[in-house]
Amino acid sequence: MRIMMLTWEYPPRIVGGIARVVHDLSHVFANQGHEVHVITYKEGNTKEFEKDGEVFVHRIETYPINANNLVDWVMQFNFCVIEKAADVIKEFGKFDVVHAHDWLVAYSARTIKNSYKIPLVATIHATESGRNKGIHDKNQGYVNDVEWLLTYEASDVICNSLYMKNEISHLFGKPWENIHVVPNGINVNKFDGKVRDWDFRRNYASDNEKIIFFAGRIVYEKGIQILLDAAPKILQNYNDVKFIIAGRGPCLDELKSQAERLGISNRVYFTGYLNDVQITKMYKAADVAVFPSLYEPFGIVALEGMLSGAATVVSDTGGLNEIVSHGIDGMKSYSGNANSLADSILEVLFNHDLCKQIAKNAYQKVTKEYNWEIIAKKTMDVYKQTIKTAKANQVKVKFEEKAGIKEKLPSFAPLSAQEDNTITTSSTDSEIRGILPNPLRKFKKATD
Repeated sequence: MRIMMLTWEYPPRIVGGIARVVHDLSHVFANQGHEVHVITYKEGNTKEFEKDGEVFVHRIETYPINANNLVDWVMQFNFCVIEKAADVIKEFGKFDVVHAHDWLVAYSARTIKNSYKIPLVATIHATESGRNKGIHDKNQGYVNDVEWLLTYEASDVICNSLYMKNEISHLFGKPWENIHVVPNGINVNKFDGKVRDWDFRRNYASDNEKIIFFAGRIVYEKGIQILLDAAPKILQNYNDVKFIIAGRGPCLDELKSQAERLGISNRVYFTGYLNDVQITKMYKAADVAVFPSLYEPFGIVALEGMLSGAATVVSDTGGLNEIVSHGIDGMKSYSGNANSLADSILEVLFNHDLCKQIAKNAYQKVTKEYNWEIIAKKTMDVYKQTIKTAKANQVKVKFEEKAGIKEKLPSFAPLSAQEDNTITTSSTDSEIRGILPNPLRKFKKATD
């Protein structure tokens, strides 16, 4: 199969979790004999074109125009993706499927799908509404609408948890049967042969001290502020502890101030960005890996913690709640509750037998359920279903044309913010549910 992946991040450009998902999934497919082309953004001194293993990577630069904001930049990026896709198709031939990752490639995905009649699959890794606990301003509303557009244009949508499936269905009205839960995966050999580097560990903690480790973007929804709020209770009951926060993001200064205010800044290290070698060493150095997210569609970092051998503590939100079984292969805490988080961490610090057992069970679970071979198979099943449906629709259209059937289904267009909330249509309820992003969206019947 010839597969085109559209993404705004791909290693070495890593903004969030999308880069790792696209990279690992593409490599598994390519190693299975499929022809995989990734179109992504060119950052720094990366090559415009390269063969990354067996994966064809095409990188584009946006126009030499300063964008006013992220939305403008994304629009420019999509124009460039379309141009590159046209060149790739001209050189390599038509593709069997286009796989778009998140709203940042929605426009180019739609254009490629319609221009070249290629079936479209989309993965929604997270939603704007979920990240912000609702839509609160115009910019968030715009992103939300583009997310809806991508789910509408895609024949099938992939998400990484049942939590996200419910969210996508509720927000965008995508039919339940066209949303497929395919979890993210991890390279299960990531920590093979890796042992604790004591010299590295001593940069952060004494040998008698336990390391509580967080890795991820330094943003509000990751719940790092909850971990800092839990720290005084943890230190009061278990003094020999250091907290390591790895990552970068806009909330860094705010979190440093919080640590100062709580009087724990001498126990907290903010490492900034860690490369692959450093992050691997840190996981092996850690005793407890903590991910106290307020919103988390999945949580690859939790898989890393479980695979590394650290006792993993998560909040009971989103995909994290589905990954971890409390007291069996990890510990859970109530999302947003610092007291609950402290209790779960203290439980594994004091109970050595429990700590050992959950680490063992976690390793077995990750290697069995979250390896990329299994995930690639599930993704390929979605591709095949999408292609099969597309071929059936093509046959249907040809039949209708031959039979002279000219009936046209009703189409709908968004109302402006100034227009009223009434949905004016003669369509049935089931038709409306299949078109509207949610019951509060403002739509009217479009004129031909």
